[in-house]
Amino acid sequence: MNDAAQIWTRSKEELVRTVVSLGFPSELGDAVARHLGSPKAIDRMTAYLNCEKPTDADIVVDEMLAICAEIDAWKRKKAAAESNSAYNDLLYYGLGEEHRKVDGAPGQSRCTCGIRKSPISGAESNDCKTI
Repeated sequence: MNDAAQIWTRSKEELVRTVVSLGFPSELGDAVARHLGSPKAIDRMTAYLNCEKPTDADIVVDEMLAICAEIDAWKRKKAAAESNSAYNDLLYYGLGEEHRKVDGAPGQSRCTCGIRKSPISGAESNDCKTI
């Protein structure tokens, strides 16, 4: 078993133990772990259960849904930031072939023309490695 699988298994088993210690069936722990989808989220749920010690399964499920909603919001925020970066590149480079972008990592972009314009002064340079 590789490291990632061991981390996943350890997190899931710890969550199931915590759920069972609170008097809930182990199936609830398995279902919560499946829905959370990552060891970090599972560990967060385990910490919540150890701290709050809920007495109702509805509270456990509600917290699971809240954690999932926060993760989804973070993913949407990341996607929006990537879209904004692509839009800014479009505004900066335009649609012309002379400034087609390669190596699309933010802060590491280069264009194929070999000419770089400073965004502040507008001065041109043949160093096109980092814009």
